[in-house]
Amino acid sequence: MSAKNIPGDKINLRLILVSGKTKEFVFSPVDSAGDIAIHVYDNWPEADWASECVSRAEILRLIYQGRFLHSSVTLGALGLPLGRTTVMHLVPREHLPEPNSHGECVPHGDPAADLPGAVPAQLRDPRRARPAARPHHRHAPRAARAPARAQLARSTAKEQRRL
Repeated sequence: MSAKNIPGDKINLRLILVSGKTKEFVFSPVDSAGDIAIHVYDNWPEADWASECVSRAEILRLIYQGRFLHSSVTLGALGLPLGRTTVMHLVPREHLPEPNSHGECVPHGDPAADLPGAVPAQLRDPRRARPAARPHHRHAPRAARAPARAQLARSTAKEQRRL
């Protein structure tokens, strides 16, 4: 669907399955992720997605910017631009991961949920992978360096007195 054909008060969603197959649907900003799952299930593209068919709408989950969307989240709450196309992933999944006390996702027995952000490996873009966290310097922490700095200052002061 081209940008000309998208009504200015609607959002065009390009949904990508794990297999890589895509289909576009037009929704209102007040539509929730749950509403979208029901609409997609009821209007399943049989010709294109026949091998991806699911048993019920409740197991269809949307992923936007690497995060699963809860069924109550609306497109408007995400701040999606009207009259434009937004890409999301659509995956079959019984349960959403539950956040632990650190805000990280805890899986429900699905090996794909062990990934950061609980996104299946097939959907992760390696170009967007974050490098491992590194300290910003190679030296000892500041507290450990303080005595060495004080010793250096004393020895420098002694040298200046000798001159």
